[in-house]
Amino acid sequence: MAKQEAKIDMQEIMEIYKKVGTPGEPHKVLANLEGSWTTRTRGWMEPGKPPVESTGTCEQKLILDGHYLRQEYTGDMMGQPFTGINILGFDNHTQTYESVWLDSMSTGIYYFRGTASADGKTITQECSYDDPIKGPSVWRSVTTIKDGNTLEYAMFITPRGGKEEKMMEMTVARKEAVARKAA
Repeated sequence: MAKQEAKIDMQEIMEIYKKVGTPGEPHKVLANLEGSWTTRTRGWMEPGKPPVESTGTCEQKLILDGHYLRQEYTGDMMGQPFTGINILGFDNHTQTYESVWLDSMSTGIYYFRGTASADGKTITQECSYDDPIKGPSVWRSVTTIKDGNTLEYAMFITPRGGKEEKMMEMTVARKEAVARKAA
């Protein structure tokens, strides 16, 4: 039986890979996010305490012929300079959004996977990881495309056996739109 599987037509194989490797509608959504953005962030460091607020920037650019969106965030966190890079894509084969997050305040690489709402404007992803304080946890990120110039982003954590807590929310505004509104 295994030998028969090996006899799959090479042209058919190449067509399958071409189909799943060609950017589609979800990739067009990501392409619309290219540009320079400002960020306003609120982070909850301790339950019951007011959030810490900060501002920053985000540069978003398609890479690898439109297959992925590279997002680079800069600003500060807890009074320290902060840089984070997210590579976000849509896997045509699994029909899921996938991303990889790296930042200057950790040495971990965080892998997220999830889906979009029916209208494609809200992307929800999850990542399992071992938090150094809370132990094994699940992060849930929600990105909402409000319009062509505004994104809202929220991050939640659920420690094993615990309940979900909001860690952070961010409003991301296109710089060009801010300049147009001010004029």
